[in-house]
Amino acid sequence: MSIVVRFSPTNVTTEKYNESMRRLEEARAWPPDGLEYHVLFGSDGNLKVSEIWDSREQFEAFGGPLMPILEDTGIEFSAPPEIFEVHDSFRR
Repeated sequence: MSIVVRFSPTNVTTEKYNESMRRLEEARAWPPDGLEYHVLFGSDGNLKVSEIWDSREQFEAFGGPLMPILEDTGIEFSAPPEIFEVHDSFRR
């Protein structure tokens, strides 16, 4: 079952985001298996990420390469990610 994941970072800047993405690509961990959609939004210093995943297991597996990179780039979270089951979706 697909899931929506909403992250609550407290201090994401464009620079930190770009650096974390560069490192994920360098580690050949991006894009991860099962990630259907990724969106970054908000203002610099208060950026947020929402994603749609094919399964919770694939999302959790991505935590292995992701979390050390986020920690190293100084990205912090106010709470664990919110996870919701997808009941329906539409894409034009």
